[in-house]
Order: sequence, then structure tokens, then C-alpha cells
Amino acid sequence: MATSRPGLEAWLAARRREIEETLSGRLPAEADDPGRLVESMRYSLLAPGKRLRPILALAAAEATAGGGHHVSAPTDGAVRIAAAAVELIHCYSLIHDDLPAMDDDDFRRGKPSNHKVFGEATAILAGDALLTLAFEWIAEAAVTSGRPEAFGRAALALARGAGVAGMVRGQARDLGEAAPSDLDALERLHGEKTAALFQAAVEVGAAASGASSEVIAQIGRFGHLYGVAFQHADDLDDGDHPDHASRAMDRLRELVEEARTSLSRLPHPEHASLLGDLADALLSGARRG
Repeated sequence: MATSRPGLEAWLAARRREIEETLSGRLPAEADDPGRLVESMRYSLLAPGKRLRPILALAAAEATAGGGHHVSAPTDGAVRIAAAAVELIHCYSLIHDDLPAMDDDDFRRGKPSNHKVFGEATAILAGDALLTLAFEWIAEAAVTSGRPEAFGRAALALARGAGVAGMVRGQARDLGEAAPSDLDALERLHGEKTAALFQAAVEVGAAASGASSEVIAQIGRFGHLYGVAFQHADDLDDGDHPDHASRAMDRLRELVEEARTSLSRLPHPEHASLLGDLADALLSGARRG
């Protein structure tokens, strides 16, 4: 993702380092690893990635906490753990999506898919372990922070976004239905399979920062719009759904504008400028593509 806002690259780099350190430092060690389960988890989770979902969670936390963003300031530990939990969910979904029974992909991020290295059974278990670990981390953050209600809301947002009403539903639709015949059907698929977890990510960040249910819902609207726009941009970059490409570019512009408008309705929209810049980056990247 290209960015141009002064200080944004530094902020992204700092937050990405925090997420990487949290993921690598909190994962189980491989010392006692029956069936290479932990090795399999680490193989996929610690592969190079943008960490966009946890970064959005951190940006949402800063936007709703009311303090704006500070490039050099470390993020609150409990909030960072909750944000990292979103990446665990994303990684589990990729491992399972690559399985022969799902999308049957042999490569992920330039490396052999998890099941090609560790076998299908271990890949399934690794995904299951990452999924459950995500909620263990959020529960731990609830206890250590002394703010169980805030992290309870974060867990609820993540479960809804990842589960039968969100990401899993989208995967079932993708597997069980014909390819979308029009843009509305395509956006319904994008909204479930992709945008639901982006929405959950910003809701997790807002909830963990102590935001009210009304603010969580409002920033969740941004997350949904961002997620659909993200998938349109990704499809345009990859040449997917070529029949919808022209209209998808128009929709990308519309969705970015709607996402920015949704931020203006937050109690302190001036603190959400970074989220707006991240949405704009989707559009600028698509224009270059």
C-alpha cells in the first residue's frame, strides 16, 4: 500500500514492528511440539505480511481514544495484544482457505502453502489453534488490563466478524454459489468474505480503547466500507472479475468517499485522519495499477 502523508510511513513502520514483536514473542515455542503443530503455526503467522488488519485496529484505537496518533509512542500493551489477535484470525483463515477442500492453493505469499509443507491434518490443526489462541489473547488482555467490559466487546466484535455472520459465511457463499453475476452480488460476497474482518478489526481497536457501543458501531461502518473498497482494489490489481472492472473502479472511489464521510461522524473526527489516509491509499494504488 502506497502512502504519502507526512509521518504516516513512520507510524506504519512503528506499529508494524510492534505487531511483529507481539506475534513472535507470544507464540508458543517449538521446544515441545508434537506433530510439528507449533512449527506449522509459526510458519504461516510469521511469514512476511503487511499486518494491515491489526494496524487498522491500532489506528481505530487511537482515533477513538481521543488522543490522536503519535509516531514514536508505544501502543498500550493490552490494546496491542487485542489487535494482534485479529492477525491470528486472518492467518487461520488463509491456512484453511488454501486447503484442497477449499480454494486448493499451493502457494501463499511466495511460499508453499501450509498444507504443502506440513500436511493437511496439521494445517487444519494449526488453523484451529490460531483461531482459539486469538480469543485466549483477548481474554488475557481483559484480565491484565482490568477492563473486562471493553475487551468483552472486542471479543464479541471479532467473533461476529470471523464467524457464521461474517468471514465464514462469505467463504461458504464463495464455495457454494455460482460466481457473482452483477456488482451487487459481488459486493455482498466482498462484504462477508473480506470486509467483515476489516470491520471487526476497527471495532476491536475501538472497543479495546474503551469506546462506547455507539462509537464502535460508527467506526465499524468505516471498516465495512474500507473492506469492500480494499477487495475491489485487490481485484483490480490482480485482474479478477474483469466483467465488473470498470464499475468496480467507480465503486472504489465512491466507497473511499463514503468511508471518509463515516469518520466525520465520530466524536473527534480530527483524530481519525490517519484512517482516512489509509482509505485514500487504496484509491491511489488502484489509480497507478
